[in-house]
Amino acid sequence: MDNNSLHNDEFTRMHHPENDEQYAGLQVNQGVEQPPMVNPYLRRRKRPTLSVNDYVEGIRAGNTSILGQAVTLVESLKPEHQVVAQEVIEKCLPFTGNSKRIGITGVPGAGKSTSIDAFGMHVINHGAKLAVLAIDPSSERSKGSILGDKTRMEKLAVQKNAFIRPSPSAGSLGGVARKTRETIMLCEAAGYDTIFVETVGVGQSETAVHSMVDYFLLIQLAGTGDELQGIKRGIMEMADGIVINKADGDNKERAELAAAQFRNALHLYPMPPSGMAPEVMTYSGYYEINIDKVWAMIDKYFEAVHKSGYFEEKRREQEKYWMFETINEHLRSNFYNNPEIERLLEIKQEMILHNKQSSFVAASDVLNYYYNNIVKPQQ
Repeated sequence: MDNNSLHNDEFTRMHHPENDEQYAGLQVNQGVEQPPMVNPYLRRRKRPTLSVNDYVEGIRAGNTSILGQAVTLVESLKPEHQVVAQEVIEKCLPFTGNSKRIGITGVPGAGKSTSIDAFGMHVINHGAKLAVLAIDPSSERSKGSILGDKTRMEKLAVQKNAFIRPSPSAGSLGGVARKTRETIMLCEAAGYDTIFVETVGVGQSETAVHSMVDYFLLIQLAGTGDELQGIKRGIMEMADGIVINKADGDNKERAELAAAQFRNALHLYPMPPSGMAPEVMTYSGYYEINIDKVWAMIDKYFEAVHKSGYFEEKRREQEKYWMFETINEHLRSNFYNNPEIERLLEIKQEMILHNKQSSFVAASDVLNYYYNNIVKPQQ
């Protein structure tokens, strides 16, 4: 018997004790060695590291690959990535602000993705370059994003003048919103003159989107009992236009009735600062009915606010808003990510749970410790 056979027999006895002589009648053979899962001859190309100027030049040239990498930098939580991302944004700043920023929201199932596909094709066919972004406040729990919706944007997904970007899948709503706003600026620098910002679902994200867009479009459905809910939520106060989707076939009359109900409800609200009363229209995203009329409504709004000067005024207010939001976010991050504060918070939580201290006193103790032991020594 050669050395290889002896080695194999020894290996089999070590890994298969059933082959020991004491177990008469049992025989377990050595398995066949499996090939590696990854091709051993495959050579992975390492993506070259880009400089700030490389990013800026690539973005300005409309290179979607470099634009995507820059957005990834913006979304990254690594401090070194954030330094580069902010430099890129600063250098792109002179080329921003030249787009129509349109927020699109609606209840789940309202057909936002289908509508964006139809609206997007309409603007692209009229010579626009379109970027579609998203804010998904539920992503921290569900890990979902617009990526699933992207598969339903069949026409837009293959257009060279369309850029569809999934939202970050983690982080606070404020952080996600800030990253989306910075992505808007990069897209504008890349030459995209129309930006859609989609919110997934209806909730707190509407406020964040409203603070970064020029026009806020609310998509609704008829016959779902949601008409009055929309009034309660106050989202209608933010809407610059309301459109009832799926106004086709047997649902057309119900859509017209819902539109009439929304028009009546809008009379209860004061005139918005833009001086433009929100219009209500019906359409069908799936069958592409009245898409041109919906877009004519949006164009009419932009023409009016440019003429009145409200467009520039709103942009300036948004700039101030995001300065304060960024300050608030940095303060929260500095406070909650401090190891000493993390330990103190755990202690205080235990004291509250065991009725040894009230919530208000505990909060005061933590803040006093932060100001006296962390903030002051740094001054």
